[in-house]
Amino acid sequence: MASSLRTRPLALTFALLLVLLPLVLGAKRNAKPVLTYHRGPVITGRVNLALLWYGQFGRSQKNVIRTFIKSLNYNGGANLEPQVSTWWNTVGSYQSLAMRRSRRSPRIKVKVVRQITDTSYSLGKIMTIDFIKLLVQKATGGNPNTVAVIFTSRQVTASDLCMGKCFEHGLIGRQLYLLVGNPETECPGTCAWPFHRADYGPQGVTLQPPNGNIGADAMLVHFASGLAATVTNPFKTGFYQSGRRNKLVEATTACPAMFGSGAFPGYTGKVRVDPSTGGAFNAHGYKGRKFLLPAIWNPKTRSCWTPL
Repeated sequence: MASSLRTRPLALTFALLLVLLPLVLGAKRNAKPVLTYHRGPVITGRVNLALLWYGQFGRSQKNVIRTFIKSLNYNGGANLEPQVSTWWNTVGSYQSLAMRRSRRSPRIKVKVVRQITDTSYSLGKIMTIDFIKLLVQKATGGNPNTVAVIFTSRQVTASDLCMGKCFEHGLIGRQLYLLVGNPETECPGTCAWPFHRADYGPQGVTLQPPNGNIGADAMLVHFASGLAATVTNPFKTGFYQSGRRNKLVEATTACPAMFGSGAFPGYTGKVRVDPSTGGAFNAHGYKGRKFLLPAIWNPKTRSCWTPL
């Protein structure tokens, strides 16, 4: 009897360890990222975009992206809350910290100054870094005061996209660029969630895209992410945290797969549903267009922020 009583505390301790250890390890894995400012330049004032549509895109797909760009500096009034411009103002708040201003964040104006279409796949359907260099030159026409944004269609395999990332931004020579692909064919389970069933992890409910096109709405998510990263960390010396395998964690990748408050793996968080289309969204844009935007790390609260 005495022996049995002595073993009970040990058994209870062991049971508690089995319960608590995963929680402790999980908390470590899910620790909130803290982006650090590394004193490099960030983009302020005005962002001039040079768009290159590489491959076959429908007009409706292009309009989703173009309307989003117009929405960044658009104020739709109190009847259209939450707004894309509020999300973009959070990106702008990085500039005030970089310039050590304690008051109002400077407004970042975004404008498309050049558009090129290449429907003939002039460089083929497999994009390597050498081909990307040529497309960047084609997009900008040699103007270094622009950000080259290359959209590749669903028929194109682009660089390292789908291999652990859904967009790419960087510098070629003195030219900033952003590469975004349509993941609908190549990797919908990786880069089209939550509009497509995820390949890995918890299988939550998939959502209807707000503009009725999985490819366009998924590209919009990653274009928004890439644009935020380009502005806040253009030369990889701005706001970031070093992640696994030396990958940089940036403004939106610090908050992966989050679209609303209360998000957890497999669940987007709080979003709204358009009763007329069934499309899920969390922000209004130009002339009432609806978008689903990724969460962004807020440098003032040092936490992930979403419009809802």
